[in-house]
Amino acid sequence: MKKRITYRPSKAAGTLGVIFGGIFVLVGLFIAIPVFGLFGLLWTLGAAVITGMNAYQAFGKGYVGPEIRIEDEEQPERRTVSPPPAETHDHIPSTALDAKQRLEQLESLRSAGLITNQEYQQKRDKILKEL
Repeated sequence: MKKRITYRPSKAAGTLGVIFGGIFVLVGLFIAIPVFGLFGLLWTLGAAVITGMNAYQAFGKGYVGPEIRIEDEEQPERRTVSPPPAETHDHIPSTALDAKQRLEQLESLRSAGLITNQEYQQKRDKILKEL
């Protein structure tokens, strides 16, 4: 769902901008141009443009204002994430064990029927080669 909102400065803000802009234009005409020459001319032109923009934004009938788009994001589906199942045994990763403990762990896996004799021999040879 998209909404379109336009913003227009208040008349009070526009009036304040016109008043201060007018003061800067007068400062430019009577002080900046006679004293600073070209810089004073640029100062005065800049102040006049800013004053004109403030007047147009606050009081101009054709001014719409800057556009602000507000877009509602679609709510993603809420998924409940269940925690991983708790392990029912004390498992120490084999990399944290020394060779003797790793061989004992490997033997217990074979005797429990969790690995074959062939897998046992391959892993055993690997552990012994690392010594």
